[in-house]
Amino acid sequence: MSQPSLPRPAAWSLVLAFGMVYTAWGTTFLAIQKGVKDLPPGLFSGVRVCLAGLMLLGFVALRRGSIRLPPGELRWAAFLGVLMFVGGNGLLNFAERTLPSGAAAVLATTMPLWVALLETLWPRGERLRGVGWVGLLLGSGGVVVLLSKRLERPQNLLDDIGPLMVLGSAFCWAVGSFTLRHHRPKGEHLTITSYHMILGGGAMTLLGLLMGEASQLTPARFTATAVASFFYLLIVGSLMGFLAYSWLLRHVSTTLVGTHAYVNPMVALVVGGILNGETITGEIVAGMLIIFTGVALVRAGSRPPRRVGMANPSIAEAGASRPSGAAPAKVAG
Repeated sequence: MSQPSLPRPAAWSLVLAFGMVYTAWGTTFLAIQKGVKDLPPGLFSGVRVCLAGLMLLGFVALRRGSIRLPPGELRWAAFLGVLMFVGGNGLLNFAERTLPSGAAAVLATTMPLWVALLETLWPRGERLRGVGWVGLLLGSGGVVVLLSKRLERPQNLLDDIGPLMVLGSAFCWAVGSFTLRHHRPKGEHLTITSYHMILGGGAMTLLGLLMGEASQLTPARFTATAVASFFYLLIVGSLMGFLAYSWLLRHVSTTLVGTHAYVNPMVALVVGGILNGETITGEIVAGMLIIFTGVALVRAGSRPPRRVGMANPSIAEAGASRPSGAAPAKVAG
């Protein structure tokens, strides 16, 4: 029996939801940088993501949804949580101690390129046509352009590994999205995402404690800016942005929702320039445009496999940005 189609939402509600996603996830890069300037990145990231997961699980319970995972899913939730919120979100938080937020946002857009490469290597994955391979090479060239100043003096890249950490973050998000595409989790997607965040955030918190970050939590570290960044990422980035994103996936096409991957870096560049005095260099603009073109060509040149399970919409997009915080689409905060 086919399910009844959802009523078409009002235009204003779509504009509001898109605006919330673009704003929430586009500004998380600067909020992260402001937070890790004073607070240790491991605990700043881990506690926030874990708390966001608990709040999301509470939201599911209030809606009388199931907060239990089906048998066998807990191990997958732990694996994906660690991959995305320690490798993905955690690396981004560490990187932004030294890397401008706008540059970090642009480098994070390489995630779809990693996904395309993983799909091509996987026997049952999507295959790239000629235009897709051109896009993959073009996107890689965009990264080189973006890092051209550092590559002129290789020791600069080794001294400041922030760009490499963001690329590693994008790769972790890509592996997580790829895994979700080929292992469709059982259960309500909000519940599954909650456990990803709780377990991943808990692991990041434990890592921060093992790194001795607790000793850095002196009263002087809890500046007004750091505390505001924490709660902004928690409420706006991780919860409001994600719920708007999840709602959009139910009412418009995934392709249209996926436009956040192109808009978020531009928002991050503008916000970083206005509020943080970050310089938008020619290398950043050229690298961004080249990477965007490469991603568009990769998407246009992907040949779907014979049979593909639908990815869990809670995390498989990602962003980014996502940013950050919690999510692929990131739950970005």
